[in-house]
Amino acid sequence: MLRTMLQSAQPAPDTGELTGVAGWAVGLMEAVGAPGAGLAIAAENLFPPIPSEVILPLAGLTAAAGGFTLLEAILWTTAGSVVGALLLYSLGRVLGHERLARIASKMPLVRSSDIDKTTAWFAKHGWKTVFFGRFLPIFRSLISIPAGIERMPVPLFLGLTAIGSAIWNTIFIMIGFTLGQNWHIIEPYMDWLQWVVIGAVIVLIVWWVVRRMLLNRREGKHLLHGE
Repeated sequence: MLRTMLQSAQPAPDTGELTGVAGWAVGLMEAVGAPGAGLAIAAENLFPPIPSEVILPLAGLTAAAGGFTLLEAILWTTAGSVVGALLLYSLGRVLGHERLARIASKMPLVRSSDIDKTTAWFAKHGWKTVFFGRFLPIFRSLISIPAGIERMPVPLFLGLTAIGSAIWNTIFIMIGFTLGQNWHIIEPYMDWLQWVVIGAVIVLIVWWVVRRMLLNRREGKHLLHGE
């Protein structure tokens, strides 16, 4: 249904041949309908480099094409957001602060103090990080872990996650739904947006690794000189 609509959309770029994350998301939605959109968004929560900014407009477009209703698109993607966030929350809650700190201390370029800082930051800002974090790429996934470590009440966590995710998802789904047959207007930007998100993740990782290596080297010099 969706690929047929894309192929019939106006001219120039061949929008029926979507690739990368967009092509994967379309295939998933074609295979299982609205639950496929939910699965894609759950995966986005677990693997932040998968951009919801690409998947959600596609869900809206599918709804406009009659693949499923607009309400189904919003409900299923919000459910996917909650499930993905709950899995990460459970990871933090089951492992706990001390166990995660021990695991971190055995990993290269990671310190137990990183866990200390993250949980301290969460403890300071509380519920606001869970709600407003849903509007920030990458952060919306990672914030679930300290929420679990700090054992935020599950009903509160689920409520804040559901509301924040519903707002975020609805905005992008409505973009795709409103565009409808004019998909060709936004499609050329989808791959660009996908690579911008992935590129930003890579830059942040490289910056973090370099910074950590410099800190480790500095600490090594201090130990060598007995400081």
